[in-house]
Parts: sequence; C-alpha cells; structure tokens
Amino acid sequence: MAELDPSVREVTDALDSLGNTTAAIAKGFAVGSAALTALALFKSFEFAIATASNNETVLNLDIGQVDVFIGLFIGAMLPFLFAALTMLPAIAAQMIEEVRRQFREIPGLREGLPGVIPDSARCVAISTEASLKEMIAPGALAVVVPLVVGFVSVDALGGMLAGALVTGFALAIFMANAGGAWDNAKKYIEAGAHGGKGSDQHKAAVVGDTVGDPFKDTSGPSMNILIKVMTIVSLVFASAFV
Repeated sequence: MAELDPSVREVTDALDSLGNTTAAIAKGFAVGSAALTALALFKSFEFAIATASNNETVLNLDIGQVDVFIGLFIGAMLPFLFAALTMLPAIAAQMIEEVRRQFREIPGLREGLPGVIPDSARCVAISTEASLKEMIAPGALAVVVPLVVGFVSVDALGGMLAGALVTGFALAIFMANAGGAWDNAKKYIEAGAHGGKGSDQHKAAVVGDTVGDPFKDTSGPSMNILIKVMTIVSLVFASAFV
C-alpha cells in the first residue's frame, strides 16, 4: 500500500512468517498458563462447594454419574460453539460492501487518481461496532451457561468445567499452530513455490489463510479467556449452587 520497492515486501513477509512461528509457540505457553490457572480455580471451586455446604455435600466428579457425564459433554462442546461464534464473517461482509460502495460513489478512487482519499474512518467504525456487537453472544455464553448448569446440578457443573478445560486447551493449541501454518503456507507459495501467485495452489492457500487468520488471532487466543471465565464464574457463585 505504501508503494515501496518489492524487495521490502520480501523482507516483511519473511519477518511475518517468523512472527507467526514464534507467536504460535508463545500462545502455547499462554494456553498452558490458562489451563493451570483454571485447574487451580477448579480446586478452589471444589473447596468453596464443600465449605458452603458445611462438608455435607461434596462435589461428585464420578464420570459414571449421569449428571457428571452430561456436564462433561456440554463442557466439551462449548469451546467449539464459542470458536464458531467468534469466527462469524459478518464483519468481513460489511467491510466488503463498504469498500464496494466507496469504489462506486467516490470518483477516481478505483483508478487510484492523485488526491482521491478513501473514507477509512468509516471502515474503522464498521470494524469496531461490529466487533463489539458480535462479542455479546460469546461473552454471554461464558457467563450464563455455568450459572444455568450450576443451578440445575453442581455435579454437572463440575463435569462441564472439566470437559471445557480439556477441549479448550487442545483446541487452542490446534488453532494457534494450524492458523500460523496456513498463513506461512500462503507466503511460501507466494515466494515462488508450487506455481507461485495465481496458481491453483495459491488460490487454495488463500482460502486456507482466510480460515487461519481468525484461527490464530481470534478464536484460538479466546479459548484461554473462555476456560478461565467459566471457572471464575462458577467459583464466585459456588455458595449459591448448594
């Protein structure tokens, strides 16, 4: 966009590829830390349940119990639902429509005439507003589901937290590494491998990177928050569940 020499793009692409690799490693440490934090909070949740019930009702996590088994499946499902909600393409669709509108209505913008400036502020506003609106459902999911399950059955809540922790951890690791790999694969092909730009391999890599970017930048990192928020909400309301 800055119309610099093509050699600059080669350097920045190499740095971006390196950044994707190091970021995936760093995100692995981050999700590991989140898993340990959630485990500590889970043990605190067990203690809070025992304290609130005067040790009369101890949290039962026997997988053979129906409530625990159902909660385990609900918890295992939640990270996938959360990831799907954070990857909805509504923002992209609105942005594409706005760019097309500006091309139609601003004379000389499509041709790149000197002095013709696009309305970038409108694009930023669309991105900000849509991002905030689309986070309402995933955010509510992380808070409401533990409350609903907890008031129905505290044993089911324990199973749900365990299922969400295990699945969320694995999904976060997968998304961070797969997203970075897809992005680097596209850059590798654009550098001349497998036919280079314009080839069928490049078209496939662009599709992969379209999925890979929200994988590594949105849904993957958000798994850390999901598993911690669910456990914190359960801990805060532990006394109300008994």
